[in-house]
Amino acid sequence: MHVYRTDPESFIELADILKALAHPQRLCIVKTLCEKGESNVTDMQDCLDEAQSKVSQHLSKLKSAGIIAGRREGTSIFYSIYDERVRRLVQAIINEFFV
Repeated sequence: MHVYRTDPESFIELADILKALAHPQRLCIVKTLCEKGESNVTDMQDCLDEAQSKVSQHLSKLKSAGIIAGRREGTSIFYSIYDERVRRLVQAIINEFFV
């Protein structure tokens, strides 16, 4: 059993992930990546109706939290879910709120 006093690192890691997801547009990005597998900034920009710089800021936050990773293809970077635990977490949220 995980309790804070014996395993604070796990709770800190989960709190960091939840903080990164706790923004509507970042949650939408991760939801989209769960559904599509991968996407580039241009596709996300169109979907979110946001400037490229704003989308890039959200992607940077998700990447630094270890939630997503990028793969370069020519001049484009395609992002996908890096942490499978996050995929399962977000999928559970999607199933509860977006079905």
